[in-house]
Amino acid sequence: MKKVISIGEALIDFIPQQKGVALKDVEGFLRVPGGAPLNVAAAVAKLGGKAQMLTKLGMDGFGDAILEEVKPLGVDVSRVGRTNQANTALAFVSLKEDGERDFSFYRNPSADMLLSEDEIHEEDFENGSILHFCSVSLIDAPIKQAHKKAIEYATKYNGIISFDPNVRLPLWESPEACRQAILEFLPLSNIVKISDEELEFITGIKDEQEALKSLFVGNVEVVIYTKGTNGSDFITKERKVTVPSFTVKAEDTTGAGDSYIGSFLYQVAQTVNTLEELVQLDEVKVTEIMTFSAATAALTVSKKGAIAALPTKEAVIEMMNR
Repeated sequence: MKKVISIGEALIDFIPQQKGVALKDVEGFLRVPGGAPLNVAAAVAKLGGKAQMLTKLGMDGFGDAILEEVKPLGVDVSRVGRTNQANTALAFVSLKEDGERDFSFYRNPSADMLLSEDEIHEEDFENGSILHFCSVSLIDAPIKQAHKKAIEYATKYNGIISFDPNVRLPLWESPEACRQAILEFLPLSNIVKISDEELEFITGIKDEQEALKSLFVGNVEVVIYTKGTNGSDFITKERKVTVPSFTVKAEDTTGAGDSYIGSFLYQVAQTVNTLEELVQLDEVKVTEIMTFSAATAALTVSKKGAIAALPTKEAVIEMMNR
């Protein structure tokens, strides 16, 4: 089984105890570890896969809480650094009645942003692992160079590189700065996971099919296109496989996309050795993988929080057999 290495932010999400209330009016929050790359690593580990996290935390209680949450799941945190130069990042969230979110981030700077390229170790990539990253950490900070170094090593050892843009505009000085960072790293990835809400913003193209085609730049060979309740697509340059979503009552959509791509990468790590094998998987196997991922996401949104809501492999299989 391949190892999934996640690089990027690890933070504390403060989830509101009331729905349908603006962030300024929320009176109580539930503290839960989060950050998209950490959520992905946790999803892989909880399903029974091998996951490693590359990030940096503050020398504070919030950093301690993150480690205490993911260590028991089996996430390898041996490369997670600690610093007293900045605090662990925080994100305050408000929830609409349908489970969708509004964010306010405390990250200027935060400890994860200080992860440097010198803290990325080549030996972690020597067995051809899967590298996963998002766009939040592609800002002008040391962690951006750390990403480039990780991508360099993953490429050197024929690893598979996965990119989920995971657009969070409040963290950028402008929407265009976010878009340009995504477009800079897009050609360096092999798998791109993108949502229907992000597609036009990232590509600048209104027509859905043309926008999806435009994502196949550089090294991109597979696009995972998630459409909420309208299902998801596995797209290559030659074909498309579509699977439906599972119908559940959404309690909190935090971590939905992360659980989906985490589940997808967990299965890829078990199923294929090379990117070429993934592209050439038969439709039956692709449908099986995508359906498993859709069930994982459905179970995640049916509970509050991200990591705490992640299901086990047994729970996903039970969901699929209902």
